[in-house]
Amino acid sequence: MSDLNDLPRSDDVTDPTTCAWPAREIAAAEAPVTAGTDRYMRAAAHAVARAALRELRQGPNAPGSAAAPARPAPNPLSVTSPMGAAATPVSPQSPATPMGGAGDGTGAHAGPGWISGAPVLLLVGGGHNGADTLLAGGLLSRSGCAVSAVLVTEHPHPVALEEARSHGVTVYGAGYRNADGTDRDSVEAMAAVEAFLVHGGLVLDGLTGIGATGPLRPDAAALIAPLIAAGEPGRRPLRVIAVDLPSGTGVDDGTVNGPVLAADLTVTFTCLKGCQCLPPARHLCGVVEVVPLGLPAPTSRPLARRPVDGALGAYLTRAVPEPGPDDHKYTRGVVGVWAGSESYPGAAVLTASGAVRAGAGMVRLAAPRRVEDLVLAARPEVVPTAGRAQALVLGPGIDPADSTRADEVRAVLRSTLAPSDGGRQSPTRVPTVVDAGALSILAGLLTEELSCTPLHVLTPHAGEAAALLTALEGKKTPAETAHGWSRDRVEAHPGLAAREICRLTGATVLLKGATTLIAAPQRPVVSVDGGPGWMATAGSGDVLAGVLGAVLAGAAARWEQGTASAASGPVLDALVDSVAAGVRLHALAGAYAAAIPQGAGGMGAGGHPVAALDIAAALGPARLELNWLQAVPHH
Repeated sequence: MSDLNDLPRSDDVTDPTTCAWPAREIAAAEAPVTAGTDRYMRAAAHAVARAALRELRQGPNAPGSAAAPARPAPNPLSVTSPMGAAATPVSPQSPATPMGGAGDGTGAHAGPGWISGAPVLLLVGGGHNGADTLLAGGLLSRSGCAVSAVLVTEHPHPVALEEARSHGVTVYGAGYRNADGTDRDSVEAMAAVEAFLVHGGLVLDGLTGIGATGPLRPDAAALIAPLIAAGEPGRRPLRVIAVDLPSGTGVDDGTVNGPVLAADLTVTFTCLKGCQCLPPARHLCGVVEVVPLGLPAPTSRPLARRPVDGALGAYLTRAVPEPGPDDHKYTRGVVGVWAGSESYPGAAVLTASGAVRAGAGMVRLAAPRRVEDLVLAARPEVVPTAGRAQALVLGPGIDPADSTRADEVRAVLRSTLAPSDGGRQSPTRVPTVVDAGALSILAGLLTEELSCTPLHVLTPHAGEAAALLTALEGKKTPAETAHGWSRDRVEAHPGLAAREICRLTGATVLLKGATTLIAAPQRPVVSVDGGPGWMATAGSGDVLAGVLGAVLAGAAARWEQGTASAASGPVLDALVDSVAAGVRLHALAGAYAAAIPQGAGGMGAGGHPVAALDIAAALGPARLELNWLQAVPHH
């Protein structure tokens, strides 16, 4: 089975605050700089303490939230904000604001003020993450918080432990002996956790770091069990800050093989980690803040990247720009749609609406008469005839059991495929979105010595991905077929599944979910939040297919007007960026349709049920939001 980072490295320019590298490469890049100094450990501790104080100031009803900006938060759905260092608290004159620099080692603070006595629980393992947590706890204790530390290691960092104790942190844990010789064992540690839960407060999770693999040890798992039982983020009497990453998550691949205490906020250092981009661990990270400590990031190709909304707004503007005085419907991008059938006629209405509302200059529809009538009743601007198009959307509402309709789509799809022995990136081919019923048709065509190009954008959800992988087993080696694919396996390893479909087909793969992953040949996996849970409704994916058709048609129109060919690397980069922008536009439209408050986040953010057409209708306001975000500095 292919590895998440097994493709050749590229020379892409990368931003450490939006890209993730393998843990071993991060450690190798940092080792020469961190050897023989605790400067960076202390800088990390200061960053965690600042974030903790900011969290405590928000009060009990704002889990995982940062200080409110003057305008509604610019990233309303994404629970990642890789914007650089953690923000300084909003009022520098407020009590308990850290006054020392991020690495000056002074740790000076103003008086404890109104957060005096705020309960803070440290979960401390061995290694640097445990040390960061202990040092941060000491800073919080000096600010007036009531800090307790629970150790799950017999070998805590000695300097950090002594410093925490000297600042008033109460320490419990297996194998730890107090200065007076008395034991504080695991039973007492568990009692400390239970006592903390009586009133709640803030937890700093420093059990494991990027060097850990596999699930938590039994003693650590038992320690966090009552904290997990207290409820989900936003619905529990405590908030959690994960130090670098939520302990127990797969650092590079985002897998979750045991209990994990979900975080409201993750403070990570230097660059993102794979678990902060790839589900299912992604959904346990909460808000993610990347704090540059002055350490170098790896120079290799990242394994994943997670563009911020400002960058996605820029991608969208490049793909579907505001029309100029010389533009007309053909220069804005024409989308050809093969959607809808006698069994599922409404899918064509949704797909066409998504394309029109997302900015296509023209939408052409090839469909049975009944489907045409429904589409024209809802969208009279749609042209009910096939013709020249700059992007194709094939498959929404196509029933493979309807042989006549399936044969029509099969013929169009076959014409876009390349022979397996060459011509994989022919510049004469147009971007083609392969969705829903066309995915099963594609699986059959790929057994006929045909292959996709990177200009094919496959859009499976987990179940469709499992079916596609199963159908393509003939392309695998015997060793690769040892473990079959199911929906559960795709959901447990979505990054691997997306990469594997990409490898087997040669296509760009958009694996849909609460976090959508985009895998393209020789590119990092791109991670984009897919919107609030209310969007898990029939027809939402059909609208997304239309949105993708519009942004890809717009991008193709730009290519036609320029000198780039569809075989070039920059064009593939632009295609991936356009797909990511389309996903985010669709997600923001879902938030507007569901009346999700700006800045509320995607999980537990409230709102109300939506229908798929509501999402299409909200694409205009969502576009305005991304336009505004594009103007906000995001590097």
